[in-house]
Amino acid sequence: MVFSISEGEEKTNQVIFQFKTNTPNGKFQLSGETDNIFHINPDGILYYTGILDREKRAVHNLQVKVLDASGKLVEGPFPITIEVKDINDNRPVFLQTRYNGTVRQNSRPGKPFMYVNATDRDDPTTLHAKLFYRIAIQLPKIKDVMYFQINNQTGGISLTLEGSKELDPFKNDRYDLVVSVMDMGGQSDNSFSDTASVDIIVEENIWKAPGLVTIKENSTEPHPLKITQVRWNEPGAHYFLYEKEKLPRFPFSIDQDGIIYATEPLDREEKDSYVFYAAVKDENARLIARPLEIQVEITDINDNPPVCPSLVTVFEVQENEKIGSNIGVFQAHDMDQQGTTNSFLQYEIVEQSPLLPSEGLFLIQKVSAVIQLAKGSLRKQDVSQYHLKVQVSDPDFKTICHVIVNVIDINDQIPIFEKNSYGNLTINEDAAVGTTILTIQATDADEPFTGSSKILYNIVEGDPNRKLVIETDPITNAGYVKINKPLDFETEPMYNLVIKAENPEPLVKEVHYNESSYAHFFLKVSDVNEPPVFSRALYQAQVLENADINTKLIMVNATDPEGLPVSYSLSGDTQGWLRIDGVTGEIFTMKHLDREAAKNYQVKVIATEKGRSFLTSSVYFHLTLMDVNDNPPRLVKDYTGFFFCYPLKAKGSVIFEATDDDQPPHRGFDFTFSLGSEPLKYDWELSKINGTHAQLSTKHTNFEERVYQVYVKINDGGNPPLENTVSFPVTMCTCVDGRCYQPADTMPGMPTLGMAIGTLLTTFIVIGVILTVTFICLKKKNNENKANSKLAQSPESDPLRT
Repeated sequence: MVFSISEGEEKTNQVIFQFKTNTPNGKFQLSGETDNIFHINPDGILYYTGILDREKRAVHNLQVKVLDASGKLVEGPFPITIEVKDINDNRPVFLQTRYNGTVRQNSRPGKPFMYVNATDRDDPTTLHAKLFYRIAIQLPKIKDVMYFQINNQTGGISLTLEGSKELDPFKNDRYDLVVSVMDMGGQSDNSFSDTASVDIIVEENIWKAPGLVTIKENSTEPHPLKITQVRWNEPGAHYFLYEKEKLPRFPFSIDQDGIIYATEPLDREEKDSYVFYAAVKDENARLIARPLEIQVEITDINDNPPVCPSLVTVFEVQENEKIGSNIGVFQAHDMDQQGTTNSFLQYEIVEQSPLLPSEGLFLIQKVSAVIQLAKGSLRKQDVSQYHLKVQVSDPDFKTICHVIVNVIDINDQIPIFEKNSYGNLTINEDAAVGTTILTIQATDADEPFTGSSKILYNIVEGDPNRKLVIETDPITNAGYVKINKPLDFETEPMYNLVIKAENPEPLVKEVHYNESSYAHFFLKVSDVNEPPVFSRALYQAQVLENADINTKLIMVNATDPEGLPVSYSLSGDTQGWLRIDGVTGEIFTMKHLDREAAKNYQVKVIATEKGRSFLTSSVYFHLTLMDVNDNPPRLVKDYTGFFFCYPLKAKGSVIFEATDDDQPPHRGFDFTFSLGSEPLKYDWELSKINGTHAQLSTKHTNFEERVYQVYVKINDGGNPPLENTVSFPVTMCTCVDGRCYQPADTMPGMPTLGMAIGTLLTTFIVIGVILTVTFICLKKKNNENKANSKLAQSPESDPLRT
């Protein structure tokens, strides 16, 4: 048997149970964990004395047996279990009176960095031992904001979101908390509690970029090669790398300790630096903090030999150059890092061919690589070309480069024109740009196809605005005089031109250009009648659509190059809205404008010269009409299909939509709706759905079977506001299969049976009257004919007429 007894209650001889036995003179005996509290009378009454304590013993295991008069066991033993029920008689107690913890700034909010623990001796399966933690005090408390929080069940202390953002060891590196714990889940006024102090040290955030990382290029160390490390403030984080720029391959990786590796040797000449990001995520793959930028710089080693600037480098030297003259700069390059010894180059001429008139004709500056003439003047007729081998070296490599030095003829001959005058030339002013108008020719006795013999033609007098240009034929040295800019008879009708022929290479000192290198010709520009020219390529204006008639919009202007007067006209004025003053070019409105007919209106303005050939030119005038509120609102369509099935069993409604031909406001139309007359309010109800839609509803079900005409006022709320009353029919009709059905005899315009019979009788009576009248007229005419016939037979009997 099992009995439950509450602890803490002091009882004297409290009966638990009465046992019975069939044994004559049998006596009961109790054994087991009685703790001298539980007893049994010989007659079988089980009772207890004293106070039970669940924390000392929660369960008492007893045995009851029956003995006969001689003390011999007759029945039993039978097991008895006494369960001591818990009461809340123990207060929770922290395991420590003071706790110490550390937290790093920017740690993840909500993740505990330390725990406080308390115990309660009461039954852990009851509310008596259910503990509830809270932070009672935070010191200092900045701006009344809590930087710390505690899990009320586990005692885990973590940062709040504000704490994760604001904690800074350089501002305040220590915080003191008072933490309390309550039993009864903290929900009872009779809960017991305890407090403990928590000292928290704030440490600096270690999630920082490591600074510039340098790696020596083409490293022979085993890879992956550790280059740096990043660490999150707490253990258990997951690290990832992200590229900043998309590369064909990404030569870096990171392990779960935050160590970053180079996965392969890197070549500075291929890429000298890398930038990427290290990120940290939690167990749910969510970013914990802002990614760190990792910068890696590849340091140079001398692994590249000098490179010649080209397969063969060619220089030219005039045959009369003096000793020490610079022939050119021979500049090799090295792919190693510039500004270091790895790319520092030195130069030396190691071979000259041919060795005429002697060896050592040329030298090269060891560092600057300037090639100079080292010995006396060269003669082209002796040797026209020299081949040099230049050795270029850095600290570890040597490269041989090939150089050719061409000896060129000196410019001691001037260009000479074949003739000094090219006479007079006439050309129309409308000749196209690029047209060749004249070919000139000069010759030069220097070596062909060199800078000394090439001829450049320049107009040195008579063309200050560079209307002409002269291009040289590279083979024949002929000069082609071409139109460079449009000619204009009205501004420059004549050109007296002087042309100079000269070489791109300078002449030797003792030779000078003279009159043989000059030529001239006279160019006359012929007048061509040109059409007027407008001052703009496009004319634009804007005006309100309700502008008054004769409102001036703009004034166009065109001038005739020949100075003739110009008249103006319009073309394409499809609406007939505009007129133009033919003399001044002023454009006015001629009719009322309508933006709804044409928002953007374009016409062509035509300018015609007066006199001569009446040449014309045209330009477009673009008129933008600005909206005014001049159109009342209306229904978007003809609503003739609204009906309700008769008889009306419940209130119904229909929806209609309004619009406006004016330009919609920025936020769309916002109409107001109301019933058109007071009597309609007894049967109908109107409600606005949005700016353009409204709902018409019946107010009752007592409608007749007929057509109701509903009038609605719609106001656009514009400036000025415009209102319109619209109407539409709503039919109450018998419905068949959800559609309105009307018998033929009740349809509007169809006659009833009585009306049909009356119509037929009336028709018959009219026909009868017509036939009777016709018959009487015919009979009368016949009688007259007979009388006339008798009179014709007896003329003497014709009576006298007065």
